[in-house]
Amino acid sequence: MKFEEKNGALLCYRGGEMLEIRGWGNDSLRVRATMQRDFTGKNWALSEKPDETNPVIVLSSEEVKNIDGSVTKQPLATITNGRLKAVVNFAGVITFYRDDRLILREYFRSYGGTISRESRCLKIVNREWKGVIGGSEYSLNVKFEANDGEKIFGMGQYQQESMELKGCILELAQRNSQASVPFALSSLGYGFLWNNPAVGRVTFGKNYTEWIAAATKEMDYWITVADTPKKILENYTAVTGRAGEFPEDLMGLWQCKLRYRTQEEVLEVARKYRAEGIKIDRIVIDFFHWTVQGEWKFDPKYWPDPKAMIDELHSMGINVIISVWPSVDRRSENFHPMTEMGLLMKTERGAVQTYDFQGDCVEIDPFNPETGKYVWDICKKNYYDLGIDAFWLDNSEPDLTVYDFDHYRYCDGPALAISNMYPQMYSRIYYDAMRKESDKPVVNLLRCAWAGSQKYGNVIWSGDVPSTFEAFRDQICAGLNIGMAGIPWWTTDIGGFMTDDVNDPGFLQLLIRWYQFAVYSAVLRMHGDRGPYTIPRLDDRERGGGYMNTGQPNELWSYGEDNYRIMRRYYEIRIGMHDYIKSLYEEASRNGSPLIRPMFYEFPEDAACWELSDQYMFGPKYLVAPILHYNEFEREVYLPAGQWRLVHREVSGDDEAVFVGGKTVSVKAPLEYTPVFEKI
Repeated sequence: MKFEEKNGALLCYRGGEMLEIRGWGNDSLRVRATMQRDFTGKNWALSEKPDETNPVIVLSSEEVKNIDGSVTKQPLATITNGRLKAVVNFAGVITFYRDDRLILREYFRSYGGTISRESRCLKIVNREWKGVIGGSEYSLNVKFEANDGEKIFGMGQYQQESMELKGCILELAQRNSQASVPFALSSLGYGFLWNNPAVGRVTFGKNYTEWIAAATKEMDYWITVADTPKKILENYTAVTGRAGEFPEDLMGLWQCKLRYRTQEEVLEVARKYRAEGIKIDRIVIDFFHWTVQGEWKFDPKYWPDPKAMIDELHSMGINVIISVWPSVDRRSENFHPMTEMGLLMKTERGAVQTYDFQGDCVEIDPFNPETGKYVWDICKKNYYDLGIDAFWLDNSEPDLTVYDFDHYRYCDGPALAISNMYPQMYSRIYYDAMRKESDKPVVNLLRCAWAGSQKYGNVIWSGDVPSTFEAFRDQICAGLNIGMAGIPWWTTDIGGFMTDDVNDPGFLQLLIRWYQFAVYSAVLRMHGDRGPYTIPRLDDRERGGGYMNTGQPNELWSYGEDNYRIMRRYYEIRIGMHDYIKSLYEEASRNGSPLIRPMFYEFPEDAACWELSDQYMFGPKYLVAPILHYNEFEREVYLPAGQWRLVHREVSGDDEAVFVGGKTVSVKAPLEYTPVFEKI
């Protein structure tokens, strides 16, 4: 092993590998390694210039006891940046210390020339590189020792009941309803970013942690330490970016369904909301308003004067957002020009097709700057210049007919190496252009994200999830973990997306419980594909705005008087929290805090809070305990130390108004009410 200090960084050379460790923000280090001559120069998620630091690098040696009992000296190097220290031994194994206390160590079980634990005959090394035949990339496997008793959170949005990730295997890939955001927050007081957009896998095992990239040119990870989860997230978002300003006039109700088929349907809904005295902040025009995928324009048969529609909506104070997809149908007028210009994804084998929903399609290549210019010019002319305020960037993973990532390629390289960044690059086509057009805050809606997506005006929603209580339970964990991965603007389809029968009593109960939860979340948004599909199509054409079917009505009044009364009352609760919600959005911009937070985020010193995944904090003030089961009308809630006032006690029917914390209490939860406590 050879060590040297160069330009403020520690460099290590061994076996053809170059390893670099440098300070990257307060109490933080960036670790890179490559088997090539130099690093790529890509910063990936580390988009913000870090605070200047002065790490201390010491090159020394250590005495190593050999098997025969003799002692030899081997090189050793240390780099310290604030409270974080990394020690690299003669075998290239890195050990990290927070305030001189070990928090993380690379895993090594091979011949090391010592009788220490790492000297084994298994030939398992901490960083394993294997060349990918036919390319300049390697597959990479990086292992770390497992820490007993450690809890891990974050990593984005996965559809599972387990919020705590120790023992979990997570695919590092983007899918509909899955958003891989590879930042892990540890209960031991550190945060870890796998700064690599390659498809792969992470295993937070009991015996070791393993990060795998299927194809990459270099290893890149970043680590930080702090006393609290809030400070860890602040450090992380300082180097990856923070959400910008969220407009006050979007903090209320967003109205959406699958799908409003005509401009008159949109206006009828907006007019009725106004007549009902309910202000909707944003109305959503969903898919297949277009002529064909990849033409990005209204079908004039059903949207004869979209500007007049938009102007009327604006006169009612309603912001308008429209769905666009990255898929381009072969029948589209843009397919052949985009193919000729190299603006679409490539396939490695066979036919050029990546998506087959309602057409033979290929997705755009957002890694090509020319793609962004081409698509934005069309969307600006056909949408933005008419007054459309924002874009619903659906299918932004992108959705693929088959998730065979080794089959696809972009202009910057194989999908295996970079495709996890697709949703971020796709969002930037619109974000960057809209920032140039106006100084207004950009708030677009996306179905996926990667590390750093929070800085590009992205509201992430959790995808096409089923309308079941089990799926609802999963969304609580998904929302809390994506917040711990730095994404504060997050929402769901209220009631789930896929509903067979809107008249089913079980669904109606689920809808109310989901709606009550959404009131205490970042974005209150009605959406869903509501069955049964008994509404006839507008026409029998094989393309255009009348081709696709529509679901049942999905407005607040659509589910009967009793349910409307409950949703109307909770709408008023949401509006009444406007100033508080505004303060939460401001905090997200200031330090990266999410709006919905795990209990341990606000109470890190309370061990019980690290065990909870079915209740959360809405900011620092409100403790929310969603009802997650059918016909559940009472539940237990853990209250941290202090005093807690039960909100809306007159509805719940509970006798006590103020509870002393530090214990679990049982509270009533009739359908009209979900338990919420206010910290006093």
